[in-house]
Amino acid sequence: MSNLWADLTNGERIKHLRGSDLTQQGLSEASGLSYATIQKAEQDRGELSIGSLLKLAAALNTDVAVLLGQQAPRRGMGQSDRAALRRLSDAVHESALGEWDGIDDPSGVRDLARARDLAWGAYWASDTARMSGLAAKVLMEGQVRYASAAGDERRQLALILASTYRVAASCANGFGQRDLALSAITSAKLLARDADEPVMGALLDSTLSWVHLRGAKLPRAVAVAERAALAIEPSFSRSSRPRLLAYGRLMISAAVAAARREDGSAADDYISQARAAAARLGRDEKLYGTSFGPTAVQTEAVGIHVALKNYGKALKLAAHPDMRTLPPGMSKVARNRYRLDVALAQCGAGLYDAAERTLTEVALDAPEWVRHQALPGVIAARLAKVSTARVRHLSELIGVPLIA
Repeated sequence: MSNLWADLTNGERIKHLRGSDLTQQGLSEASGLSYATIQKAEQDRGELSIGSLLKLAAALNTDVAVLLGQQAPRRGMGQSDRAALRRLSDAVHESALGEWDGIDDPSGVRDLARARDLAWGAYWASDTARMSGLAAKVLMEGQVRYASAAGDERRQLALILASTYRVAASCANGFGQRDLALSAITSAKLLARDADEPVMGALLDSTLSWVHLRGAKLPRAVAVAERAALAIEPSFSRSSRPRLLAYGRLMISAAVAAARREDGSAADDYISQARAAAARLGRDEKLYGTSFGPTAVQTEAVGIHVALKNYGKALKLAAHPDMRTLPPGMSKVARNRYRLDVALAQCGAGLYDAAERTLTEVALDAPEWVRHQALPGVIAARLAKVSTARVRHLSELIGVPLIA
């Protein structure tokens, strides 16, 4: 076996991660994939869908990027990202446990709310170091002030803290740190209940659904989003805008998970409900770090059709006049997630030149963020069938190996 993880084939990496203690049949049962699929995967025969990759990664206790060779086991993150996640982990656990000795003069509500907003901004800009520093400040200082607060100040602090735990969970989940994400969500849910704020609770369930999705627990991802949506389901004629936003975001979460389960009928139903909520809002809006509106529904619909292998439909949606120029206020992360979906659809339709250009745009726009994503490896594997030289060029541009 090569000393370089990236030099192995996908099948060799799967076999190595499975080891001698887990048989192919055992991996089949743990992942929910057929025995024949496991055999073909280890023999590098055929292509694995994104859903299958997620299931394999979860069964092998690793990340999709490790399976694809973009990251080596236990060594995938750079030093700065590891330091940022350690800082975030310390803040999430210590703040919840009440270990905040030494903070004698915590910031006030206004300053903590501003730091929370800046943390969300850093998250959507893929600036993990800045996000973790800001989140740590809010969690530690906010919990000190929250412990002695009362009345409206206590409720405001509860919502600030819940939203900050949520951004911590979102960041942790993006790096495959599921336990940290769940710890943060647990603390956030307690605060949302204390504040008696159903909209915050709904948004937390949207994040929880994503955590289950990332862990390939697809039925649970759908169930969490659907249950939360039913609890907050608005009357479209008179509901508040925050409730419409939260409901729409939950419907998107359910639609994405259903699409990964290859349940096209359910995915269509959920995305239709999201469209109705977006139409009622009439414009893109942001609440507690979450954006939702017509643009969000359209971009997510592209990814949903890609997951269902409806590549023509996905490209038709992407070609809509409203999507040719993305809103300037769209975050870097959301913009490039959408572009990766478009590139995958282009590959599926045999538009390899277009897919290469789209992936290049992502690499140039978000060079740090793209290194931690699994889709570039999936796209590259398909591009490599046409030209390995192109993929090697993209590997150099992104800074991670995309093919062996």
